[in-house]
Amino acid sequence: MIVIMIQYWTDLPNTVRSFKAGSAIFHQSDKIISMFLVIRGEARLIRRNRNGDALILQRATAGSIIAEASLFAGSYHCDAVAYTDIKLAILPRNKVKQKFASDTKFARAWAEHLAQEVRAARLRAEILSLKTVSQRLLAWTANYGPLPARGTWKSLAQELGTSAEALYREIAKRKSKSLTS
Repeated sequence: MIVIMIQYWTDLPNTVRSFKAGSAIFHQSDKIISMFLVIRGEARLIRRNRNGDALILQRATAGSIIAEASLFAGSYHCDAVAYTDIKLAILPRNKVKQKFASDTKFARAWAEHLAQEVRAARLRAEILSLKTVSQRLLAWTANYGPLPARGTWKSLAQELGTSAEALYREIAKRKSKSLTS
């Protein structure tokens, strides 16, 4: 689906811009004037809770649209941050909306893409609804595969809605159990 979306975006006017890892792409409550397509790297949509803890809502990699639901909103509902050095195509939102209104193939591809994103969001919500870190980690690995590299566990903890320390303890328990089995 991502490839299909890219083909529809290529004829839209855009500016290419690079961001360094850790840079803000946009902030929650900013007025939406642009849409973003990831060319290279990874961006993350992040919402912070009252305690300041971050929850990752989207991991956008090459070919992904960042905050695609913002096409029909007035302001962003979260922050977008460059997780790695990233290169983006920045498109005027009004041009994307015009294409949506005038090109039924584009509108259908957009709707199919959003449906896929809704399914992914529901899976993330289901994982987050589980009560224990153990249950969340088991569900995450069952759906996404083995644990990512050790240097990314803090990010995984954010996805699981837990502290890095709690995740590290759970991973250590699992390793200990596998050594004694």
